[in-house]
Amino acid sequence: MSRRTVISSLAATTLVAGLGLAAIPTTAQAQSGNAHCANLTDPSTSGWLSHDQLGKELRQIEATSAGRVQVDVFGHSREGRELYAARVGTGDKVLMIQSEIHGNEKVGTEALVNLLKTLGTSGSPEAKAIREGITLVAIPQLNPDGAELNQRQNEFTWEEIVETYPQLEGTEPPYYYSSRAGGLDLNRDFSADLDAEPGPATLPSDETEPGMFLSNESRALRDLYKDLRDEFDGVDGFVDLHHMGACNQENETGQYVTVSLDYPPLGSEAEGNPRYADWPLLDQDASRRLALAAANGMRDHAGGGNAERSPFFGGVVRYVHHQIADGYDFDRDYAGQARSAFALNGTSSVLFEIRGQSHAWGQKQKGMLTAVVEAGLTGIASSMADGSVDSLDGDDFFDLPKYW
Repeated sequence: MSRRTVISSLAATTLVAGLGLAAIPTTAQAQSGNAHCANLTDPSTSGWLSHDQLGKELRQIEATSAGRVQVDVFGHSREGRELYAARVGTGDKVLMIQSEIHGNEKVGTEALVNLLKTLGTSGSPEAKAIREGITLVAIPQLNPDGAELNQRQNEFTWEEIVETYPQLEGTEPPYYYSSRAGGLDLNRDFSADLDAEPGPATLPSDETEPGMFLSNESRALRDLYKDLRDEFDGVDGFVDLHHMGACNQENETGQYVTVSLDYPPLGSEAEGNPRYADWPLLDQDASRRLALAAANGMRDHAGGGNAERSPFFGGVVRYVHHQIADGYDFDRDYAGQARSAFALNGTSSVLFEIRGQSHAWGQKQKGMLTAVVEAGLTGIASSMADGSVDSLDGDDFFDLPKYW
């Protein structure tokens, strides 16, 4: 790993200690946890925040924050559940963090709530620096309907969609509609054209084409993004918290993967993203720097700032972006993702893919995974607040071990 990828260990260690993040286990403890990881198949959601519990947690955070945290309802789901946005900080730089756009991906919401608690109550110099340096806007559980069902999609049948948008009468559903679940993959429902409206001409056939803003949830997030962009003359960062495949996945080093990081999957790396030449604000290097800040936060937190003691040294990796498999050479080009749409509008964006997808996420490792994600988010927030993210070398992102 290049030394350029590491922000001062002393500064980062002081930060996470001051923020009071949960302790991350030793390497031996982490590996013992991996021994049972693949066998956790119980889909019970009893250990995770429900929508009702989330609302109570956010209001409690707001009430005990001495005015530092402001919680608003910026929209409602298809089933009428509140969509929450919690704001903390007064800085000119804006960082949006979203969780649970897929309703069966739970860890991100827990980590985001913990971060809000910390920033809302901590009097440490480090927490104060974050609050003064950035405005953080948290959107926990963007897909509450899916979260209540523990499914990826929301609830919005094609019949209901056509009733809502009569201009779609006689058309086929977009590729990201699931007839099995009776709903949409919300993280394919976005377009870089933030004023786009659904219509037959905008019906996408595959991942490379933008979404249609069909759902309440995606339209509400789009409007929130536009409002923040107008208020601050831009949104600097966007983080999208997800889960990836089975929790016993291993990377190229043979270690268990804890979190995969990614920048927006837009166009071909080899060809310099020619499909997006009309979007000059796209800055993939800035997104890679933000991803490095997340990796630094995770590494510097674990092992008391000693990366070699961290169970996640090598377990923090880069997600598959370009892949050659079985003679097929392809680039992931997901134009309909929220992070892609916002990146094309000039916002640096990062994907967290946390190990343990849906029914195999592993509640026994909930505390560990939540702490790692919170550490990564802290790394991003801290480096944005003090400007150190700008001194990173985006090419060092490619020094991270590969997930695939």
